[in-house]
Amino acid sequence: MSWEQVYEQWANEVNLEENLKQQLTVLSQDSKQLEDAFYAPLGFGTAGMRGILGPGINRMNIYTVRQATEGLACFMDAQDPETKRRGVAIAYDSRHQSPEFAMEAAKTLAKHDIPSFVFESLRPTPELSFAVRHLNAFTGIMITASHNPAAYNGYKVYGEDGGQMPPADADALTKYVREVSNPLKVEVMSDEEVEHSGLISIIGEEVDNAYLAEMKAVTIDHELIEEMGKDLKLVYTPLHGTGKMLGEKALKQAGFEQFVLVPEQAIPDPDFTTVKSPNPEEHSAFEYAIRLGEKEGADLLIATDPDADRLGAAVRLPDGSYEVLTGNQLGAIMIQYILEAHQARKTMPANPAVLKSIVSSELPTAIAKNYGATMFNVLTGFKFIAEKIQQFEEDHSHTFMFGFEESYGYLVKPFVRDKDAIQALVLLAEVAAFYKKQGKTLYDGLQSIFETYGYYAEKTISVTMSGQEGSAKIAALMEKFRQEAPTEFAGAKVLQTEDFKKLTRTDAAGNVEALTTPPSDVLKYMLEEQGWVAIRPSGTEPKIKFYIGVKGNSQDDAEAKIAAYEASIQAITKD
Repeated sequence: MSWEQVYEQWANEVNLEENLKQQLTVLSQDSKQLEDAFYAPLGFGTAGMRGILGPGINRMNIYTVRQATEGLACFMDAQDPETKRRGVAIAYDSRHQSPEFAMEAAKTLAKHDIPSFVFESLRPTPELSFAVRHLNAFTGIMITASHNPAAYNGYKVYGEDGGQMPPADADALTKYVREVSNPLKVEVMSDEEVEHSGLISIIGEEVDNAYLAEMKAVTIDHELIEEMGKDLKLVYTPLHGTGKMLGEKALKQAGFEQFVLVPEQAIPDPDFTTVKSPNPEEHSAFEYAIRLGEKEGADLLIATDPDADRLGAAVRLPDGSYEVLTGNQLGAIMIQYILEAHQARKTMPANPAVLKSIVSSELPTAIAKNYGATMFNVLTGFKFIAEKIQQFEEDHSHTFMFGFEESYGYLVKPFVRDKDAIQALVLLAEVAAFYKKQGKTLYDGLQSIFETYGYYAEKTISVTMSGQEGSAKIAALMEKFRQEAPTEFAGAKVLQTEDFKKLTRTDAAGNVEALTTPPSDVLKYMLEEQGWVAIRPSGTEPKIKFYIGVKGNSQDDAEAKIAAYEASIQAITKD
C-alpha cells in the first residue's frame, strides 16, 4: 500500500487509542510530517527499533510495539515447546509510555501462550541483559530510546546469551515482524485474561540482588578501596533515568562512601527537564554535576544515560575546573588500569583479550599490546562484542578483560552482554581512587598515558538527514565515497581502504583481500602517520557519521591533524 492508504487505514480505525487519534488529527494538517509517519515501518538497526513517539508505522506507539512483539512471538512459535516455555524477560526505562509498552509486549506474548517476566519498575538495560541469562529466558525486550531526546522511545531485543540480537537473528525476526501486515489488528490478552493466565510474572528485588552479587567481581583492588573509598569525592547523576537505585547500591557495596547524587537529576523524568539532551557524551549534560562538583570539591563527576548503558565522566583539572572526557579517553584509562592492576597483582590470565569497535581509538590497542593482551576489532554495535565473548567461552582461546565503544559504552565483566554503565561507574571510581592515593587525578592519569603511548585524538562528526529524503541522501553519499574513492585526506595518503559492505580491504596499489566480518555499510580509510577516517550511517538515528582518529607528537599536533582531516571531509561532502 501507499503511505496515503496506510494513513487512511489508521484514520478509519474505530478502536484507535484515543490519544493517538487526537495526535493523528493534528498530524493530518502537516503533509510532510504525515508522510514521514507513514512512508515506511520502523526498522531494526544496530540497537533495535527506535523512533519518535506518535501515530504511524514509522513511529513508536502501542501498535508498532505489538507488531514487533507479534513477530517475536511468531519467531518463538517456530521453536520447540520447551524453548518457547523459557519465556521473555522485559524491562523498561523512565521514558514516556515505557511501562505501557512493556505491558503491551507482555500481553501480546501471552496471547501466544508465551510467559514473560516483567520488572516491577524501571531498570537499566544491563540488568535486562543480565536477567535474560539469570532467568534462562529465551529472549529479552528492553523498552528504551537510550540517550535520545524526550520525544523518542525504542524497543531492543536480546538473545538468550544476553546480547542484542546479531544480524542473522535480527533479520529472521524482522521477516516475521514484516509478515504482520496490519499492526492495528494484532491481538493482545485482556487484563482479565492476564490475571487468570499466570503467564506474566512480576520480578524485581531477587534479580537486583543477583546482579549486585556479580558486581563484586568488578572491583580489582579491594584493599585500595578500603583505604581510599572514604576519601574519594564523587558526584553521580543518572540524568533522570534508571541508574540511581543500582548505581547507589553498587557504589556502597564496593566501599565508596563520599559520593553525592545530583538531586535535581536523581528523579526519573521522561521530559529530562534539566538537560537539553540526556546524553553523557555532551558537555551540557554535566551542567548540574559541575555546579555540585565545584561546591563539594569532587575528584570525579559521572553521568549515566537514561537506560544506564552509557557512561560519561568529567575530571578535575589542576585549576579546579572540570573537563568532560571522550569515550575513547575513558576506555583507554580503564584498560590501562585493568591491565596494570592485574599485572602488578600477578593475576593476569592466559591470553588476555580486549574488544573494541572498528571506529574506536587505536590508543587502547597500543596499551593492550604493551601488556601482552590481544586487541580484537569488531563492527559497531555491542552485540558483536557479546558474540566475541561467547566465542571465547566456547573455544577457550582468550580471556575477556574489557570491551568498549567510542560512544561511551563499556563492559568489565561478562555476566552482562551489553554496555553496562553500572559496572563502569564502580570501576572508574576505583581508578580515580588509585590516582588519588598518588596525589593525582584522572586527568593526570590520562596525561601519563599520552606521554607513554603518544598523543592520540579522535572526533566524531554527525550529520542529521531526517525523513525519506534524508535516507536517500545518506545512501547517495555512501555510494559517492565508493564510486569516487578518496586517495588522500588533507594531504595524508590513503594506505588502505576497508569496505565492510563489500567485505574488501584494498591497498594503495590496488591489491584486494577479503574481510571476515559480517557485512555492514561502513568505509574505513587507513592513512599515513597512523591516522584514519571512517564513515557509516547510524543504525538507530537519521544520521551519517564521520569518525577521525590521529596520533600526534603533542596535544596541539593531534588537534591540528583532526582539524585538517575535518576540513578535508567537509570539502569532499560539499562537492
